[in-house]
Amino acid sequence: MSGFKAFILRGNLVELAVAFIMGAAFATVVTTFTAVILGFVSKIFGGSPNFDSIELFKENGEAGTGIPIGTFLTALIAFLILAAVVYFFVVVPYTKAKEKFFPSTEPDGTPEDIVLLTEIRDALRGGAARTGTTGGTV
Repeated sequence: MSGFKAFILRGNLVELAVAFIMGAAFATVVTTFTAVILGFVSKIFGGSPNFDSIELFKENGEAGTGIPIGTFLTALIAFLILAAVVYFFVVVPYTKAKEKFFPSTEPDGTPEDIVLLTEIRDALRGGAARTGTTGGTV
C-alpha cells in the first residue's frame, strides 16, 4: 500500500495529469479557433469550406461509389490551419518570452572535458618527445 501511495503522490504524475488536462482544454480552444477561421474562409469564398462531397473515380455518377478524397482535403486544410494557429499563437510567443525572461548564457571559456583532453594530449606529446619515440601523431 505504501508503494501505491508513493506512486500516486509522485510529482511527475501530478505534473503529467495537469499537463494532460491543460492540453485537452487547449485543444478545444485551438479547434474552435480553427472553426472560426474556416468560417471566415467560407464568407470570403462563398459557401462552406467543406469538400466532403468530392469523390474520385465515381461509377456512373453515383454518390458514395468513389474514393472520398474530399473528406481528406477537409481534414488536411483544417490540420494546416490548426498547425499555423499553434505555431504563430503559441510557439513563436513562447519562444520570444522564454528568450526574454530566461536568456541562455554562453559558457565561459572552454568546457572542462575539452581542457582535460587537451592536457592529456599535450602530456602524451611531451612524453614521446622526452623518450625519443615517434609513436605517430596523437
